[in-house]
Amino acid sequence: MRLDRYLSNMGLGSRKDVKKLLLSGEITVDGREIRDASYPLREGTETVCARGREIAYRPFVYIMVNKPAGYISSTEDGSGPVVTELLGEEFRSYKLGVAGRLDKDAEGLLLLTNDGPFIHRIISPEKHIVKKYFTLLKKPVEERDIEAFKNGIVLRDGTRYKSALLVSVASDDGFAALTCITEGKFHQVKKMFAASGNEVLYLRRISIGGLGLDPALEKGAFRELGPEVAAAVFGPEYQPSADELAACGNQRRDQT
Repeated sequence: MRLDRYLSNMGLGSRKDVKKLLLSGEITVDGREIRDASYPLREGTETVCARGREIAYRPFVYIMVNKPAGYISSTEDGSGPVVTELLGEEFRSYKLGVAGRLDKDAEGLLLLTNDGPFIHRIISPEKHIVKKYFTLLKKPVEERDIEAFKNGIVLRDGTRYKSALLVSVASDDGFAALTCITEGKFHQVKKMFAASGNEVLYLRRISIGGLGLDPALEKGAFRELGPEVAAAVFGPEYQPSADELAACGNQRRDQT
């Protein structure tokens, strides 16, 4: 791999930025100063340093974000701030994708990565990756709503949603529910409740598969995950436990 490509892939900036680093003499390979952008690097056998700091090779990055309302779940969009603006400089040069988008006004767990197959496995309905959402509603959940979600909601335009789990939970903020789906269609949770004659007032994603949102992660904050942590997404499907339901009951709209 060319040295400039390696450095750019590792988050040191664009090819133009990397070229400046090379010309300034701040890049070394096995202790030797290298200024040639086309230097053929042998990954795994040579040690690359920038300003004295080793730049270890990592082909993929996985980032957990606690998305606040008002941000668009996209890496590029002209209609408002995007979630990548929340990240540090070290990730700005990665070509990141979103593993399951959230509505602009929704909050909670968002995963960003440059691992395309990882994204596909999460968003593909055939993989049955469960996404859990805490919702505050205009009206209480009724037994008929639970049954309708279980059987699969069908909209007037013919759109069909797969079977979903709906559980009513207690909340000091009002009528609340935990919703578990294996799809991720546009405005899906909101449309499912609307079809049942209800309205979502607040929406936060709390988990994707076996990976839950870090409770210590404040709104707008992020942290990088190791590949083994990110892989927890693909753990077995599971019904919400009593502890999870209790935790949903403690969720507040103003929580960080």
